[in-house]
Amino acid sequence: MRPAVFLDRDGTVNIEAGYIHELENLNLIPGAAEAIRALNQQHIPVVLVTNQSGPARGYYPESWVHQLHERLVNLLTAEGAHLDKIYYCPHLPDGSVAEYSGPCECRKPEPGMLLAAARDLDLDLGKSFMIGDKATDVEVGQRVGAHTILLTSGYGQQVLDGTYQHPVKPDYICDSLQEAWQNIMRAYFNQLSA
Repeated sequence: MRPAVFLDRDGTVNIEAGYIHELENLNLIPGAAEAIRALNQQHIPVVLVTNQSGPARGYYPESWVHQLHERLVNLLTAEGAHLDKIYYCPHLPDGSVAEYSGPCECRKPEPGMLLAAARDLDLDLGKSFMIGDKATDVEVGQRVGAHTILLTSGYGQQVLDGTYQHPVKPDYICDSLQEAWQNIMRAYFNQLSA
């Protein structure tokens, strides 16, 4: 079993842009691809775990989520970075589209996506990191025993200010994925491999 880095999508890897209806509105946060590339070079699995309730809200079909992820993958590839796996949750407890409405085990902070990744990729969740800009990202990491990093990008600063979601206590707070790699994860993974 090996550790991994789990990443939220919007506000963590790509610029927070609400519900994206045009492909060109999905763009990487500066430095995100560089951080992911550095993880790739250390052979650390990088797994995207993202709540995408657009289909449940009737905003667009589930196929659109796949198109957005294809663009994300292409943008990362252009900068020499890649994701080892992508998991997403299209559900919403009170969604307007019956197929996607109701409780599920995958919508963060439920741990379903991380548990699936651990099974699929043989990952050690207790030695992994969960990184995102929302309280639910911190909570899901804590539920599986991972180290947690709250980014102040996206909604992160609002979480800290108490104006979005609810208060949480992450292990670390960073301005960006790049800062998280430079100041925390690199030292941690070097220690594991020593």
